[in-house]
Amino acid sequence: MLSGVRIVEICGIGPGPFCAMHLADLGADVIAVERAAPEVAGQMSAEGYVMNRGKRSVVADLKTDEGRELVLRLIESADALIEGMRPGVMERLGLGPDVCLARNPRLVYGRMTGWGQSGPMAQAAGHDNNYIALSGALYYNGAASAPPSSAITVVGDIGGGALYLAVGLLSGILNARATGKGTVVDAAIVDGSAHMLQLLLSTRRKGFITGERGHNLHDSSHFFATYRCADGHHVTLGSIEPQFYALLLDKLGLADDPRFSQQWDRERWPELHRHFTELFATRTREQWCALLENTDVCFGPVLSPEEATLHPHIAARGTYVEAAGHLQAAPAPRFDGKATTPGPIPLRGQHTEQIKTALRDGDAARIWWRASAAAPTR
Repeated sequence: MLSGVRIVEICGIGPGPFCAMHLADLGADVIAVERAAPEVAGQMSAEGYVMNRGKRSVVADLKTDEGRELVLRLIESADALIEGMRPGVMERLGLGPDVCLARNPRLVYGRMTGWGQSGPMAQAAGHDNNYIALSGALYYNGAASAPPSSAITVVGDIGGGALYLAVGLLSGILNARATGKGTVVDAAIVDGSAHMLQLLLSTRRKGFITGERGHNLHDSSHFFATYRCADGHHVTLGSIEPQFYALLLDKLGLADDPRFSQQWDRERWPELHRHFTELFATRTREQWCALLENTDVCFGPVLSPEEATLHPHIAARGTYVEAAGHLQAAPAPRFDGKATTPGPIPLRGQHTEQIKTALRDGDAARIWWRASAAAPTR
């Protein structure tokens, strides 16, 4: 769907590479500019790095004139650049927005950070959990009896970061194609993760969210909860609507139990939650799936990614794939009902000489191979 969109990625860690991978999954031509030096001990090597799938890799030392010029030559014909450095680093490298937009006024310059390009904390180090803690996105996660728990990388790095950067880049590219003018996209995880709360905040008027953690629909009711089963596995309920709640009680043999008749009596929720806790502990996850799955109860087993690959629904949709020895989630979303095959994972610097030669020759078909009529398609 993004055939003809050209992205230069200054490789970093986390949300920037994910954003570039996501755009590559959707058909964009992504050239990843990586460091030639080995990774810091403990960090994942670029070889076999799943988030590099579908990209081409060149190596360059951005502290040298040659490395900087390579990037500037690439962005002359690119639609967008992605960088995830701390504010000011790209400027010190001589690759800040002013320099890059002077080379290509139509360029969309995407900046991925946790705290944003401005503000008192812009220069501070941080990670996913720190950003969503400050934005309010961590506050409601978990039970009242335990500290808030982060779904690591999902809410901050990916949800509030990479996906908001992708939307910003695509919006900027559309605007550039209409006006001929590029823009700078400031994608901050604190901003994106706060924006993601909008649906949750809107439920306050319905009484779903009342304030303190542990006193809301999702963390204290008996009908929207996660329960431990007899085998140590877990299942989830989301029986909010009255018809779904009625079906749940029927399936559990509780339809005539007066204790459960007043679904929204919050004073009864602790007692009813304890009852459900005891009840779900009497059967295995598989037994609960046999009773409740594929019904309108709003039920789902809690699966690991490896278990999920074996579930009939996930397997039928091909949501996960095994490629190059790695378990990978398939590209999403789908268009016209068709699944997309993930692109290959390049070796670090695999395309350096090819792209340098193409730049010297001015051969756009080799610089941006998806722009060529002979380019492979997926």
